[in-house]
Amino acid sequence: MKFRIKSILLLLSILVMVSCKEDASDKDITDSEIEKSSAELNAYFDAEFEKDVADSPMMQTMLGRKTDYGKWDDFSSQKYTDDLEKAKKRLEYLEKNVDQVSLDKSTQLSYRLAKQGLKEEIADYDYRFYNYPINQMHGYHSEIPAFLINMHRIDSLADAEAYIERLNGIPKVMEQIVEGLKVREQNGIVPPKFVFEKVIEDSRNVIEGKPFTNSKEVSTLLEDFKSKLKNLELTEKEQLTLINKAENALNTSVRKGYENLIAKLEDQQQRATTDHGAWKFPKGEDYYNNRLKRITTTSLTANEIHEIGLSEVSRIHGEMEEIMKATGFKGSLQDFFEFMRTDKQFYYPNTAEGKKRYLAEATSLINNMKGELNELFITKPKADIVVKAVEAFREKSAGKAFYQQPAIDGSRPGTYYANLYDMSAMPTYQMEALAFHEGIPGHHMQIAIAQELDSIPMFRKFSSYTAYTEGWGLYSELIPKEIGFYKDPYSDFGRLAMELWRSCRLVVDTGIHAKKWTREEGIAYYKENTPNAESDCVKMVERHIVMPGQATAYKIGMNKIVELREEAKVQLGEDFDIREFHDVVLTNGAVPLNVLEEMVQEWVKSKKA
Repeated sequence: MKFRIKSILLLLSILVMVSCKEDASDKDITDSEIEKSSAELNAYFDAEFEKDVADSPMMQTMLGRKTDYGKWDDFSSQKYTDDLEKAKKRLEYLEKNVDQVSLDKSTQLSYRLAKQGLKEEIADYDYRFYNYPINQMHGYHSEIPAFLINMHRIDSLADAEAYIERLNGIPKVMEQIVEGLKVREQNGIVPPKFVFEKVIEDSRNVIEGKPFTNSKEVSTLLEDFKSKLKNLELTEKEQLTLINKAENALNTSVRKGYENLIAKLEDQQQRATTDHGAWKFPKGEDYYNNRLKRITTTSLTANEIHEIGLSEVSRIHGEMEEIMKATGFKGSLQDFFEFMRTDKQFYYPNTAEGKKRYLAEATSLINNMKGELNELFITKPKADIVVKAVEAFREKSAGKAFYQQPAIDGSRPGTYYANLYDMSAMPTYQMEALAFHEGIPGHHMQIAIAQELDSIPMFRKFSSYTAYTEGWGLYSELIPKEIGFYKDPYSDFGRLAMELWRSCRLVVDTGIHAKKWTREEGIAYYKENTPNAESDCVKMVERHIVMPGQATAYKIGMNKIVELREEAKVQLGEDFDIREFHDVVLTNGAVPLNVLEEMVQEWVKSKKA
């Protein structure tokens, strides 16, 4: 179990290769003893989870709680050491005090996941500085203001004061982050050159506009604060007092924090290189191999993943050629790619109206899918989902699309963020697949259902195995086709284009980090093998570089889910029920792929019996 609740900035994590499960029937244990032991262990899990929540003001806010509402998490390097000691004590407790065979089935799984997660957290301590806390994808510089905007609700005067307190706490946050950057550089971990220009620009964007400058534009954070105050019943004097406090906090504390960070980034920029792969780190090969194991929850090597990618790219190209012929297009697949990349019929204008239309249609797609869920699912989420554009201050460097989970108490819906900075990178023919992946039946269904389960302890509701979660997201692009979506051949081409994109990721991620490909070689591979815009290709390669291994999870996870489904169909024949299969996949929270395989096999066995 990954007891340590990292901040919202570091969402996806680890847990793999679990130990063999014993059956409670192997011992003469009564039902009441099993019930008692299971209840005790689940109470322990939840108590430890609450300790981590108490240690993370940001997680408290994510959960919809308003305790420690004006505070930030601890971003210091010492936190890693403190968490290591915590993990060792928890592992010792589980090994010395818990008899796995005295637990019920669900709690046995919780025990296995908890124990393996703690072992991996301890083992991964050596790689604690092997990341880039400031990067163009999910850097603290943009996630801190995004947290205030998207997470910090203002429903009362006290909430507004807490927002201002958080503004005033930013200098300490940035000091800790800067210290972490220094420690990483001492250990040979510095982002490549291209990262600095992007993150420095994004950091400067946070301190642009009023009250930082005399421009007519209002800064992003001040605009957010003022808009949230409108929800309160305040006198004009009370409102002005709060705005003045916020402006003062922005002009002093926030400015100071960001200027400190920018100065450090400009300093490191002078020493950055154009070496892009994890191979450049001390023990870089070992680190990357470890990342692949954690991310995919398999023992696949970099070479094996690379070859899977090449094979999938070839297969999908073949399916695309069939669609191309069906549309009557004359020319090569590369010609068709160019047509899909440039023909105006597939793109909305890069205007406010064009962006508004995109958001409206993405919302409509998700709403239409809601009406078809009974055909595919037994369990459905209670939490709602909304579609938003990525905020202006971070849209230039942020990814194409991403999902933010709902608050577990129902106070905040799930959010599908579409990056509409460059509309030429958001073709309408990919709109269906993207909405299904990020929204329904993709991330929103999987994550919201996990959070709403009452059969598992809290830590499992928030566990994240990237191959499982992103594998489900990619699988969710496929299943709508099986019930009649993607009627337009260009839209079906878009579905394949999205799958092709994830297959290319297997090739390029391993190419950069294991085969020493350059950034330019990675971009060229995407441009030659996909219909995506060049800006898409550049962003994707730069994502590979700052998040080694992460992008391999999607296709590896999808392949496993499809493989398990097809095996179940063969074994069950007419008794196969897609709704039941999806319930097996979704109603235990996120799990490693090998555990998912066990669960599906067990379901098949029970159906055959």
